[in-house]
Amino acid sequence: MKSSQLILAGTAMAVVFGGLFLWRNGREAVANEAPPPSPPMSVTASVVRAGTAPSSLDAIGTLVAVRQVMLAPEVAGRITAIHFTPGSQVSQGQALVQLYDDPERAQLSSLQAKAAFAKNQLARSQTLAPVGAEPRSTFDQHQFDYQSASADARQVEAVIRQKLVRAPFAGEIGIRQVNLGQYLNAGDAIATLTDLDTLYANFTLPQKYLGQLRAGQAVHLTADAYPGRDFVGKVTTIEPRVGDATRNVTVQATLENTGHPLRPGMYAHVTLNLPPRPDVLTVPDTAVQSSQDGDTVAVVDKPNTQGVGTVAFRKVRTGIAGGGRVEVLDGLRAGEVVLTAGQVRVAPGARVKIAYDRHDGDGGDAGREAGRIATGNAGTAQ
Repeated sequence: MKSSQLILAGTAMAVVFGGLFLWRNGREAVANEAPPPSPPMSVTASVVRAGTAPSSLDAIGTLVAVRQVMLAPEVAGRITAIHFTPGSQVSQGQALVQLYDDPERAQLSSLQAKAAFAKNQLARSQTLAPVGAEPRSTFDQHQFDYQSASADARQVEAVIRQKLVRAPFAGEIGIRQVNLGQYLNAGDAIATLTDLDTLYANFTLPQKYLGQLRAGQAVHLTADAYPGRDFVGKVTTIEPRVGDATRNVTVQATLENTGHPLRPGMYAHVTLNLPPRPDVLTVPDTAVQSSQDGDTVAVVDKPNTQGVGTVAFRKVRTGIAGGGRVEVLDGLRAGEVVLTAGQVRVAPGARVKIAYDRHDGDGGDAGREAGRIATGNAGTAQ
């Protein structure tokens, strides 16, 4: 009996210790198992392309009037007449503002009478002096009197002309800043006069593009006030010096402003067309991340046939940007895949799944070409 109890107790202990052993080994086995890999992050990407690039440079320009002045009198006086309507078109030489000139006109009448009398005296002396009927000194005095009176009359005539403000050129007159009866000093503002037929567009470009700039190059301008409308001009002047602070060069284009939709002082988006260049690598501008340390792109290393690969960040040297794409001078090869969205969400070495950018280039064809290149890269990697 006692022997049977010992056997039962031993068996129970063996079962307990065996269960503990199996339970412990099971936990260790579970702990040693690797966790399942996380699914790759979905990102948008594009393929680095090589080809002939229709080069262009983009800039923000300011529109400037070719001819614009602030109308002002040359002399002081009280306004007696205003001959223009604000916002109207005026012709060259048109009378705009008349200042009080009655005293000058009265003085002119007196001087003109003196000049006429002196002229008659001179004419008589020209007849008498040659035959000795009048002293030569009298002839000289009459000649002096006539010339002096004529000069005085012309001087007053000049003052009278200054009392009438005229348009120096044809254009549109702005808001009137004076009133009838107001006294003006010389130089006081009357209104602006602007020739809107032709405008300048001034913009700046980095000095590295200076060698590609030429007078006569076409520029295209768009303004926020006229969405979708294209204005065309030509480069007319390139500033001969580069800015000390910015290292930018100032460029001036001239454009015809038919119908006067554009106005001086407006900002415009300027696109300067350059000659096409062959064998240029380009990527979408959204693929390039700029910082104080330079430009970087996120490259998907050897994506497989399912578009899955790992991310590596790489420094690049960029060139001309325009039309939504950026030229890559160094750091990439044709056919490599770069992220165009989601770069900030991934870390170096992260696994990603590519969705090719359908808005890149020619849409669906670009995506299919990207997939073909990616497949080729995967095959090479294997």
